[in-house]
Amino acid sequence: MESFLLSATLYLATAVITVPIAARLGLGSVLGYLLAGILIGPVTGLTGSETTDLRHFAEFGVVMMLFLIGLELEPKALWNMRHKLVGLGLLQIVMTTAVVFLAAVALGAVWQTALAIGITLALSSPAIVLQTLSEKGLTQTAGGRSGFSVLLMQDIAVIPMLALLPLLAPPGASSLPAHGDPTSLNLTANLPGWGLTLVTLGAVGAIILAGRYLVRPMFRFIDTARLREMYTAFTLLIVVGIALLMSLVGLSPALGTFLAGVILAGSEFRHELESDIQPFKGLLLGLFFITVGAGIDLQGFLAEPLRLLALTLALMTGKALILALLSRAFGLHHRDHWLFTLGLAQAGEFGFVLVTFALQHSVLSAPVANDLITIITLSMLLTPLAFIAHDWLVRHHVAQGGPLESDEIDEQHRVIIVGAGRFGQVINRLLRSAGFHTTLIDHDFKRVQYMRRLGVKTFLGDTTRPDLLRTAGLATAKVLVVGINKPHAAEAIVRHARWANPDLVIVARARDRANTYALLNAGADHVVRELFDASLRAGRYVLENIGLTDHEADRAVQIFDQHDRLTIKELRRFWKPGVPSAENQPYIDRAIELEQDIISVLLAQLMSDEAIQRDKTDEKAANGDGP
Repeated sequence: MESFLLSATLYLATAVITVPIAARLGLGSVLGYLLAGILIGPVTGLTGSETTDLRHFAEFGVVMMLFLIGLELEPKALWNMRHKLVGLGLLQIVMTTAVVFLAAVALGAVWQTALAIGITLALSSPAIVLQTLSEKGLTQTAGGRSGFSVLLMQDIAVIPMLALLPLLAPPGASSLPAHGDPTSLNLTANLPGWGLTLVTLGAVGAIILAGRYLVRPMFRFIDTARLREMYTAFTLLIVVGIALLMSLVGLSPALGTFLAGVILAGSEFRHELESDIQPFKGLLLGLFFITVGAGIDLQGFLAEPLRLLALTLALMTGKALILALLSRAFGLHHRDHWLFTLGLAQAGEFGFVLVTFALQHSVLSAPVANDLITIITLSMLLTPLAFIAHDWLVRHHVAQGGPLESDEIDEQHRVIIVGAGRFGQVINRLLRSAGFHTTLIDHDFKRVQYMRRLGVKTFLGDTTRPDLLRTAGLATAKVLVVGINKPHAAEAIVRHARWANPDLVIVARARDRANTYALLNAGADHVVRELFDASLRAGRYVLENIGLTDHEADRAVQIFDQHDRLTIKELRRFWKPGVPSAENQPYIDRAIELEQDIISVLLAQLMSDEAIQRDKTDEKAANGDGP
């Protein structure tokens, strides 16, 4: 017990110190966790044999992460990804395997060993990549979604890879005991091909049916207990149970939980599931990164640092070139191209599983397996630096005035909000709080990044382009909010939107009255002057502090607001585009008349309200109800 508490204290204390420092330096939390592991592992030697066992346990964080990602995807969105999932993902695996295979053969490896090395190093790290994309708010970019497609395809490919490795064993080779082998509990090991297919389809079908017809009734049943911990227990049961089922039939636990997440994406309990799993996912992923850093063979690396570092850099360079070629072929440009290229250039944690499995079946020798584990770990250590390089390339590109490619908008909602500034943010928060989904678009890259870090899905794009609004679902949307602070651009957006969808309700932000008239003429239904409502609220505070009651001040504001709306409609007849109001005499004359009207109306209404209130007071006194 004492040793467990000591290890827990050691891991947590090191993480608490190193991760915030790494985050403050802009290195990201992943590199902080890796450095924490290196510090307590190979540098100080404070960890022992428990690191490997902890890594197997912490890999469950990857399973939870894919479950959460599945919750963010609906089956329709997954179906829309099918071309990148199969085309882009499969091409990356095949091309990387082929290049690494040829390189290994050139270095003297037999073809069986070379093929095992190729499929092992073709995989990337979903734990590091997806965590970093989430932290930087890049998950919903075209580069982020393409990277996710490749990672998901790699996860699927682990299944046939595990089946292939025993076939590569030399004749007469005996397998070592499969301690911790993910296939040791495989119930399908001795089944024929048709039996394996039926069991696999049955497992997937069971997950789909349970997600649709079992989870909702169970949540309602648990809700009657009114115990918060039971929600958490049931959520963990879903994830752990599905992971166990997939392991028993020889499939990837991460793939199974991802599928379950997709099935439950439309559930009313989706947010409950997310909030219950999120803390466990973050803690386990952090522990996994620490064990990766702690497990690096520092002595083996120091024995031949140049050779191992050269092999690692050669691997990452080769994968980056392949990824760059594929990104261009699939239409990724600028920042998305660099994100996809640099983000997936490492080897992944599933490589540890394949190396161990290949070693047990004598496909790899012990020295080769040790080298591969070191190369995989080094590439994972260098990945956060690759993301830092991506950030620098994007900032440099923006600083040089280079164009930024618009995001691929892959969802359509009833409300489209153009502009994620203060105006658009408030509207978006209000709608989201009321349970409505929105499509939020902004042209400013830094603002989009900031919104994504806040967890608000925001698309980057120039909304003056008709094709972008069309992709966002302008033809079927109910409401368009134009909240940008560029009058001419706002007018152009409103004019095009009104032409493209005559039934659309358009709410627009205006800078002043002239901008208000221009937006109304362009087709806006409702125009809000950016400072008008704030000025009304400030004016109410003034009225309350100079003698009016709360009711009188509120009534004065209401009357003034109503009259101002009528004034806008009336003066719109006299407004002439391009002619300043000060030079438009009919406009000035009518504005003066309307201003006199509001003074008379407001005073008369306040006096009427005061008389009504006085009559009510006298009536109460006459009936004996007064004080």
